[in-house]
Amino acid sequence: MKPKIIFLLLAFFGFAKANATQDDPGINGKKDELNGVVIHADTKKPLKDVTVTAYLVTKKEKVQVTEEDGSFAFDELKPGTYKFVFEKAGYKKITKEKVVIKTDEAFQLNIEMLENSEFEIMPSPFYFSGVR
Repeated sequence: MKPKIIFLLLAFFGFAKANATQDDPGINGKKDELNGVVIHADTKKPLKDVTVTAYLVTKKEKVQVTEEDGSFAFDELKPGTYKFVFEKAGYKKITKEKVVIKTDEAFQLNIEMLENSEFEIMPSPFYFSGVR
């Protein structure tokens, strides 16, 4: 009787272990190829609603928007060299070039964004140089 109980316990724990490893994204290759966090450069607080665009050879591949905690993730990116552009109204645009994405390797990209303190002032259409 005792060997049957031991066998059942071993079978149960083996089954539980197998199911636990299937849910682990790193084991089956189903993981984020690129993830990260965007924070404010001065306050170090996370920035929500930052648009993150991935370009592969000047072709827009995917777009993500940061979550409440500033996090973003790209799944299933094609291997290659990417350019990532981070944009949010009121902040300076950040571009990260030559980010190499490889098969079955994760990449972490954390960004600090500065507020855009300069206002871009366009000349008035009613102002003509030399005319008073």
